[in-house]
Amino acid sequence: MSDYDTNDSMLELYLFESTTLLEQLDEILLQSEHDKNLSQDNINEIFRTMHTIKGSSAMMSFNIIAEVSHKLEDLFFIVRDRGGVDEDYFEVLFDLVLRVSDFLKTEVDKIQQGEELSDEKPPLVDEILNLIAAMKGGEAEAAKPAAKAGSKAGKKSEGKAGAKAGAKAGSKAEAPAPERAEDDAPAELLEGESMFRLHVYFTEDCQMENIRAFMLVSKLQTMGEVLRIIPDDLEGNPEAADIIKERGFFCTFVTALSRDEVEANAKATLSVDTVSFVDLLPDEEAPAADDAPPAPAQAQTPERAPDRPAEAPAEAPAPPAEAPKAQASAPKAADGDKSEHKPTKQNLINVDLNKLDVLMNLVGELVITESMVSGSPDLAGLELENFHKAARQLRKLTDEIQDTVMSVRMMPVATTFQKMRRIVRDMGKQLDKEVELTLEGESTEVDKTIIDALGDPLMHLVRNAMDHAIELKADRANTSKPPVGSIVLSAQNVGGDILISVSDDGKGLDAEYIIAKARDRGLLTKPESEYSEKEIFNLLMLPGFSTKEQVTEFSGRGVGMDVVKKNIEKIGGIVTIESVKGRGTTVYFKIPLTLAIIASMEIEAGGNTYAIPIVNIRESFKAAESQLLSDPDGNEMIMIRGAAYPIIRLHRIFNIDGCIENVVDGILLLVDSGDRLACILADKLLGKHQVVVKPLPSYLSHYDVKSTGIAGCTILGDGSISLILDVPRILTQY
Repeated sequence: MSDYDTNDSMLELYLFESTTLLEQLDEILLQSEHDKNLSQDNINEIFRTMHTIKGSSAMMSFNIIAEVSHKLEDLFFIVRDRGGVDEDYFEVLFDLVLRVSDFLKTEVDKIQQGEELSDEKPPLVDEILNLIAAMKGGEAEAAKPAAKAGSKAGKKSEGKAGAKAGAKAGSKAEAPAPERAEDDAPAELLEGESMFRLHVYFTEDCQMENIRAFMLVSKLQTMGEVLRIIPDDLEGNPEAADIIKERGFFCTFVTALSRDEVEANAKATLSVDTVSFVDLLPDEEAPAADDAPPAPAQAQTPERAPDRPAEAPAEAPAPPAEAPKAQASAPKAADGDKSEHKPTKQNLINVDLNKLDVLMNLVGELVITESMVSGSPDLAGLELENFHKAARQLRKLTDEIQDTVMSVRMMPVATTFQKMRRIVRDMGKQLDKEVELTLEGESTEVDKTIIDALGDPLMHLVRNAMDHAIELKADRANTSKPPVGSIVLSAQNVGGDILISVSDDGKGLDAEYIIAKARDRGLLTKPESEYSEKEIFNLLMLPGFSTKEQVTEFSGRGVGMDVVKKNIEKIGGIVTIESVKGRGTTVYFKIPLTLAIIASMEIEAGGNTYAIPIVNIRESFKAAESQLLSDPDGNEMIMIRGAAYPIIRLHRIFNIDGCIENVVDGILLLVDSGDRLACILADKLLGKHQVVVKPLPSYLSHYDVKSTGIAGCTILGDGSISLILDVPRILTQY
């Protein structure tokens, strides 16, 4: 176990790439299991994934991760060698690999949290070894005949290539595989093989070029045999990254692939900018005109500068008399090549979310300052045509900057949606239910903060659908529904909000059963006959409510829908439930695109300004005396189109003086939060504005200000502060 620094840039790269690879691994496995077929391409991709994780983990001294990845790589070497997986082992293989994926994710998460990794070998290693032994059928030597050495270029990936190119970059975790014999000189290439010398440049801003080169070598080893690399010590040489940055990375590679395939695979590696082919490596000498033998110094290498096959014509031959200069001028020699490939450069970088938060805050300050300048009271009554023209241009540019910065924070919901496939797969096996998960609108983009908050609510809903809604196979067979159940996750833009839904074609909700359970638990607040179907369904979101008769590992403890509601309301969203008994249930999340800037209605009460999010407002109106009434407890109510709603006076909540007392003289705003509706009384409306949400000062937390119904604050154009009302909390408490 290494003493790692969670702020180290190399560690950040390791965590990012390992997490990305493990997510891709899950996608490949789940799709292959769904298709009942593990293609050769997917086998190779899983092999490369494990090889990369093994190598980078060994280099970072995360030995447990490297060991488990190494054993799984061995397993897929066997699978690849046999051309696929036997039907007898198909299900066992997928269960095991998914558990390995879970283990690796847990260990990577420990590293991210700064926790110590275990030094004990996990039981998964023995399970992998047992499966390897079972697949080999006890014939441990079956894969070693020399006749197979040239049958597949990929089978040599772990031989002397690993010993030479990766010895100082994590080769201690290399998998055993067929090797090229010591006297098998590259000049005597096997049938169908070619040898290439690659000269690679990485993108200028990628950093840690030595690790990038190591990743490239790991990928090439899965397609052939890497004989030499320059620089030859990617881990131990502290100057390796600078050398690669200045002169490029060189390697000699033997493979059965064509030149175009080698170039395409190399360019597909993360951060590779250009790939060119050369006659000689920088430290090699070209044969003399009289065909003199190469210099004795080269005898130590397996290459000996052989004649290159006809399939690999030189692009940039190195002048024999100026080998040292050729090395120093390598970047210039590749300039033409770099310009040719500019259009294919991947212009993506990873940015710390904290930096984006700071940038968003600065843009918010810019928006506020622009409003303060344009709305300055010192300008009142002045005819300043040029100023107002410049102010309009400033507003336009400010809006564009705001939109651009917000778009940078946007991420598609695809990653969060894809994680639900694993839940459906695992629960389907444990509950013996066949369920098809369909994803719609995966490209819909939402703010990164909201994406992070969606994971748990979606997980709860998918688990509920699997456990509560979808019938058992025997029960479903007695209905007219298809034998395979269906769960649909959908996301779409609706106005300025995102609508996310989780639907199933299960047994639906039983309103009578739900209200009976609520009655037994003492959760009803009015006569049963007065509850609408929507209100009955909303009882499911009360704390401690559960319709599950028995507690299982999935549900039955009364925790779930209330957590879903709280989490969605924290990000400014609302939850609604629709269901038809016997046909299915749909749960909707309506959430804002971003939490940083919201549309709000500014109101005034007692000389103070408050902001109410537009998403919570249904309508605003003047009340008539004939609409006012009181309930049996003496609470003020107003009748609107046959429905009675309570009236909430802000001056009573916040102890404000000077407010309008007569409801008829003020303005009422009908607001909602899920199933709760009420009318808030205001002195007057000031207009609709886009406001930048600012958190309340930390010292106010001692006074529990948020519990009174204040969600945050914003600064208005005139420099004054407006409090943002927390409508869900106000409706709950008052």
